[in-house]
Amino acid sequence: MTDPHALFAAAQLLHGHRCPAMPLGLRAGTAVLEALGVERSLDGQLEAILELGDGHCSHCFADGVQMSTGCTFGKGNIRKLGYGKFGLTLVDRATGRRVRVVPRAEAQAASRQTPFFLEYRMKGIPASRVPAEVAEPLIQKVMHAPVAQLLEIGAVETGPALPRAAEQFAAFVCEACGETVMEAYGRLHGDRKLCIPCREAAVSGLP
Repeated sequence: MTDPHALFAAAQLLHGHRCPAMPLGLRAGTAVLEALGVERSLDGQLEAILELGDGHCSHCFADGVQMSTGCTFGKGNIRKLGYGKFGLTLVDRATGRRVRVVPRAEAQAASRQTPFFLEYRMKGIPASRVPAEVAEPLIQKVMHAPVAQLLEIGAVETGPALPRAAEQFAAFVCEACGETVMEAYGRLHGDRKLCIPCREAAVSGLP
């Protein structure tokens, strides 16, 4: 079982500032790993599907999910649906087995009635400038609360398997900028093989 406390220091380093949403994502990710009965994704064995949108509060949830599940932008096995919600579905790609977890609405509502939100974040103060004595009690509450108090965990369901596309290794050097480009992203302009930005610039007549 993945222990969220063992990952907290690394997750904090990745995330940068102290806030309750990242630890909530950390807890959600470890809970859904346990519910699915799988280990943290070392390669692309799992896929995390987040229902987050863009630019809304508590978006930091995603960094906790990345750290706990091992589903990351770099591995290409995490994606957002843009719903503006905090649901997380974790999928075992080989079998299609999946579990959805979502923070309890009442837990999130209670969090927003704390000084961290009311006196700082809702007034536009960045999380990195919230005093530690204000942020830390909320963080500790999220990290130590019983799972059932924080999260609603769905049943294991089975959907289609999500086979991972083979990694690409073929590459070329763009004849305009001289930078390496993956072969599948090459574009022809006349007799020159270019990267996408250089072809767009050539077509538009930009220097």
